[in-house]
Amino acid sequence: QVQLVESGGGLVQAGGSLRLSCAASGRTFSNYAMGWFRKPSGKQREFVAGISRSGGSTSYQDSVRGRFTISRDNAKNTVYLQMNSLEPEDTAVYYCAADLALMLPSRREGEYDVWGQGTQVTVSS
Repeated sequence: QVQLVESGGGLVQAGGSLRLSCAASGRTFSNYAMGWFRKPSGKQREFVAGISRSGGSTSYQDSVRGRFTISRDNAKNTVYLQMNSLEPEDTAVYYCAADLALMLPSRREGEYDVWGQGTQVTVSS
């Protein structure tokens, strides 16, 4: 089973960009579909983006489509979330997650087997 460590969070002004990284340990990273979720303060965790094992298929929450891009580098055991045109509403703790069972990413957090510890993203207006 992989272990996940997120990085790249921080404070940014509205309209700015951040790139989150999620590094996985272990040698079976390419067997996992990967997802990014976020939890705004006082709200439930929600799906942001997902990517298939090969990276050939992606999905996005409607509110981030066109602004965020998920990608992965299986040789580096890393999945990324490039976030552009950030808005204050994007402020949240961002988590990456790994799903061993499915080839394509799920939007349901219950499908995911392994979670990182989260990284805070704060967007100021």
